[in-house]
Amino acid sequence: MSNLELLESQPQVRTFRLEKAETRHKRWVASWRWVSGALGRSALLLALLVLWEGAPRLGLVDVAFLPPLSDVLAAGWELAVSGQLYDHLEASLLRAFGGFAVAVITFVPLGLAVGWYRGFAHALQQIIEVLRNTAPLALLPVFILLLGIGEVSKVAMVVYSCAWPLLLNTIAAVKQVDPLLIKSARTMGATPPQLFAKVILPAALPTIFVGVRLASAAAMLVLIASEMVGAKAGLGYLIIYGQYNFLIPQMYFGVLSITAIGLLANYAVEAIERRFTRWRPAS
Repeated sequence: MSNLELLESQPQVRTFRLEKAETRHKRWVASWRWVSGALGRSALLLALLVLWEGAPRLGLVDVAFLPPLSDVLAAGWELAVSGQLYDHLEASLLRAFGGFAVAVITFVPLGLAVGWYRGFAHALQQIIEVLRNTAPLALLPVFILLLGIGEVSKVAMVVYSCAWPLLLNTIAAVKQVDPLLIKSARTMGATPPQLFAKVILPAALPTIFVGVRLASAAAMLVLIASEMVGAKAGLGYLIIYGQYNFLIPQMYFGVLSITAIGLLANYAVEAIERRFTRWRPAS
């Protein structure tokens, strides 16, 4: 390379280096903002965890009834190493997500039909009102009596508890679709299948997903209660077994495990919702 070419390339090199440094700076600023934002949102939670760890060690509460967080996590690690935690998690997740999947497959289409067809809604209105006002936990002895103390009764309880958030929110979602959208689609010659696929279902999806999120929370709630009554494995059994045998750190770790599963399930539903409702403007 001649001296002239070398002189001409130097400004380009300096420009490239400046652009690279600026890009690194922007990435660092964006990362710092994300970390500071996450810490700001989690400040109260972190303070609660620090209080949980410090209060028993400082003698503010009885260690026998509220062990430090580190002891709870250590008990969870022992359960994981022994394989017991995996057995309990597997049992609870299979029951919860199995019943939840059955409820979604069954009651979302039923809600769409009830919300769209007035005659169908009129025929089922009374039975829906009676059953939805019957608490799932009140029916737990009935399910055990009719279906036994095995897996069927627990999955049936999950299905029943998930049914009403899914069904009622789906019915409301269909009924709340803007009539102008329906009229416009019909005016443009949309057939009933096209009207349902292109107008009704997309407009109803946000409200349907509200029901899905409520149902996912109800699934874990009812399942844990049913596992406390009659089960030999599961997080509900782990909690009640820890209480009866005064294994308090294990009991608290079971509670934390349920919380973690609930959070992960909620994030998963939110991700699926964003995937299917990409047409909505970002909030």
